[in-house]
Amino acid sequence: MSLDPAVRARIDSLLAANSVVLFMKGNPNAPQCGFSSKAVGALDATGVEYAHIDVLSDPEIREGIKAYGDWPTIPQLYIGGELVGGSDIILQMAGSGELHAALGVPAPDRTPPTITITPAAADLLRKAIDDAGDGYALQIDIDKGFNARLQLAPHDDAAIASESAGIRAQFDLVSAQRARGLVIDWADDERGKGLVIDNPNAPPKVRNLTPAQAGEQAQAGTLTIVDVRPAEERALASITLPYATFDDGPDEIEGWPKDTPLAFLCHHGGRSGQAAEHFRALGFTKVHNVSGGIEAWAQLDPAIPHY
Repeated sequence: MSLDPAVRARIDSLLAANSVVLFMKGNPNAPQCGFSSKAVGALDATGVEYAHIDVLSDPEIREGIKAYGDWPTIPQLYIGGELVGGSDIILQMAGSGELHAALGVPAPDRTPPTITITPAAADLLRKAIDDAGDGYALQIDIDKGFNARLQLAPHDDAAIASESAGIRAQFDLVSAQRARGLVIDWADDERGKGLVIDNPNAPPKVRNLTPAQAGEQAQAGTLTIVDVRPAEERALASITLPYATFDDGPDEIEGWPKDTPLAFLCHHGGRSGQAAEHFRALGFTKVHNVSGGIEAWAQLDPAIPHY
C-alpha cells in the first residue's frame, strides 16, 4: 500500500512533536475497542505521559499509519519515532518490564496481590475450573473503571498469580496493581444472587443528590454543578446558580483535581448519571448525580420551566 506524501508528512510531524504516541480507536478515557483499551491500560500503568491519535476520527491517518510502519492493525505504539508494535506486544513488554525500560521509568512491581476468595465463592469457582479440564486457572482482569471480569484461562507461568482457598488467580500487570485486597464472595441476599466482588481500590460509588441538596452545597461553595445538556437544551430551562458545562468538551473538567466535588445535571438524570460514572472511572472521588435532573429542580423552583 502506497502512502500519500502529505499523510506521511503529517505522521512525521506527529512523531517528531511527541516522544510517545499511541494510534488507537477512541481516546484513553473512552477506548472504542478492547485492544486499544488494553494498550491504554498498560501505558497508564507506567505513569508516562503520551500523545494519542484517534484513528476513527481521522480516516487518512487510520489507513496511512498502517502503511507508514507496515503494520496492519490498530492500536500502534511509537516511542522515539520508532514503531514498538500493537496491543499484544505492548502487553508483553509491560509484563516483562521492557516497556518501562523503553520509556525510561523504573521496572514495574510484580508482587502478587493479596486477595480473598470466600469458601462459598471458592466452591463455585472450583467446580467451574474442574469442569473446564486440566490446566485452567481463574483469570481476573480489572479495567480502568475498576470493573472486574472473571473468566477461565489456561495456566500461564508468565502471569502474576495469587492463591486463595486453593484457587490460582492470574493477573496481567495492570490488573494486579488494581486487585490488591480484592474480595470475591458469593451472595444470595439484597445484593442479588451470584459472585460479588469488593475492591477497596475502586473509587467511591456515585451518590445521588436531590436538587435541594445540590443547590444548598453549590451555594455554600462546596460543590460544582456540571450541566451536561447542550446549550440549546439549557436555553429551555436552567438553574440560576453558577454551573460548568461540556460546551468545549469534558477535557478541562477531567483535568481538575480528583477530589473536586462534582454533581452532574441533565433533563431527567440519565445522561448525567452516565457522565458521573465516567468521571468516577477517571478516579474522581466525590461524584454525584442530581436525581430527576432539571425536571425535578423545576418542581423545587417555579421559575424554572418544564419542557
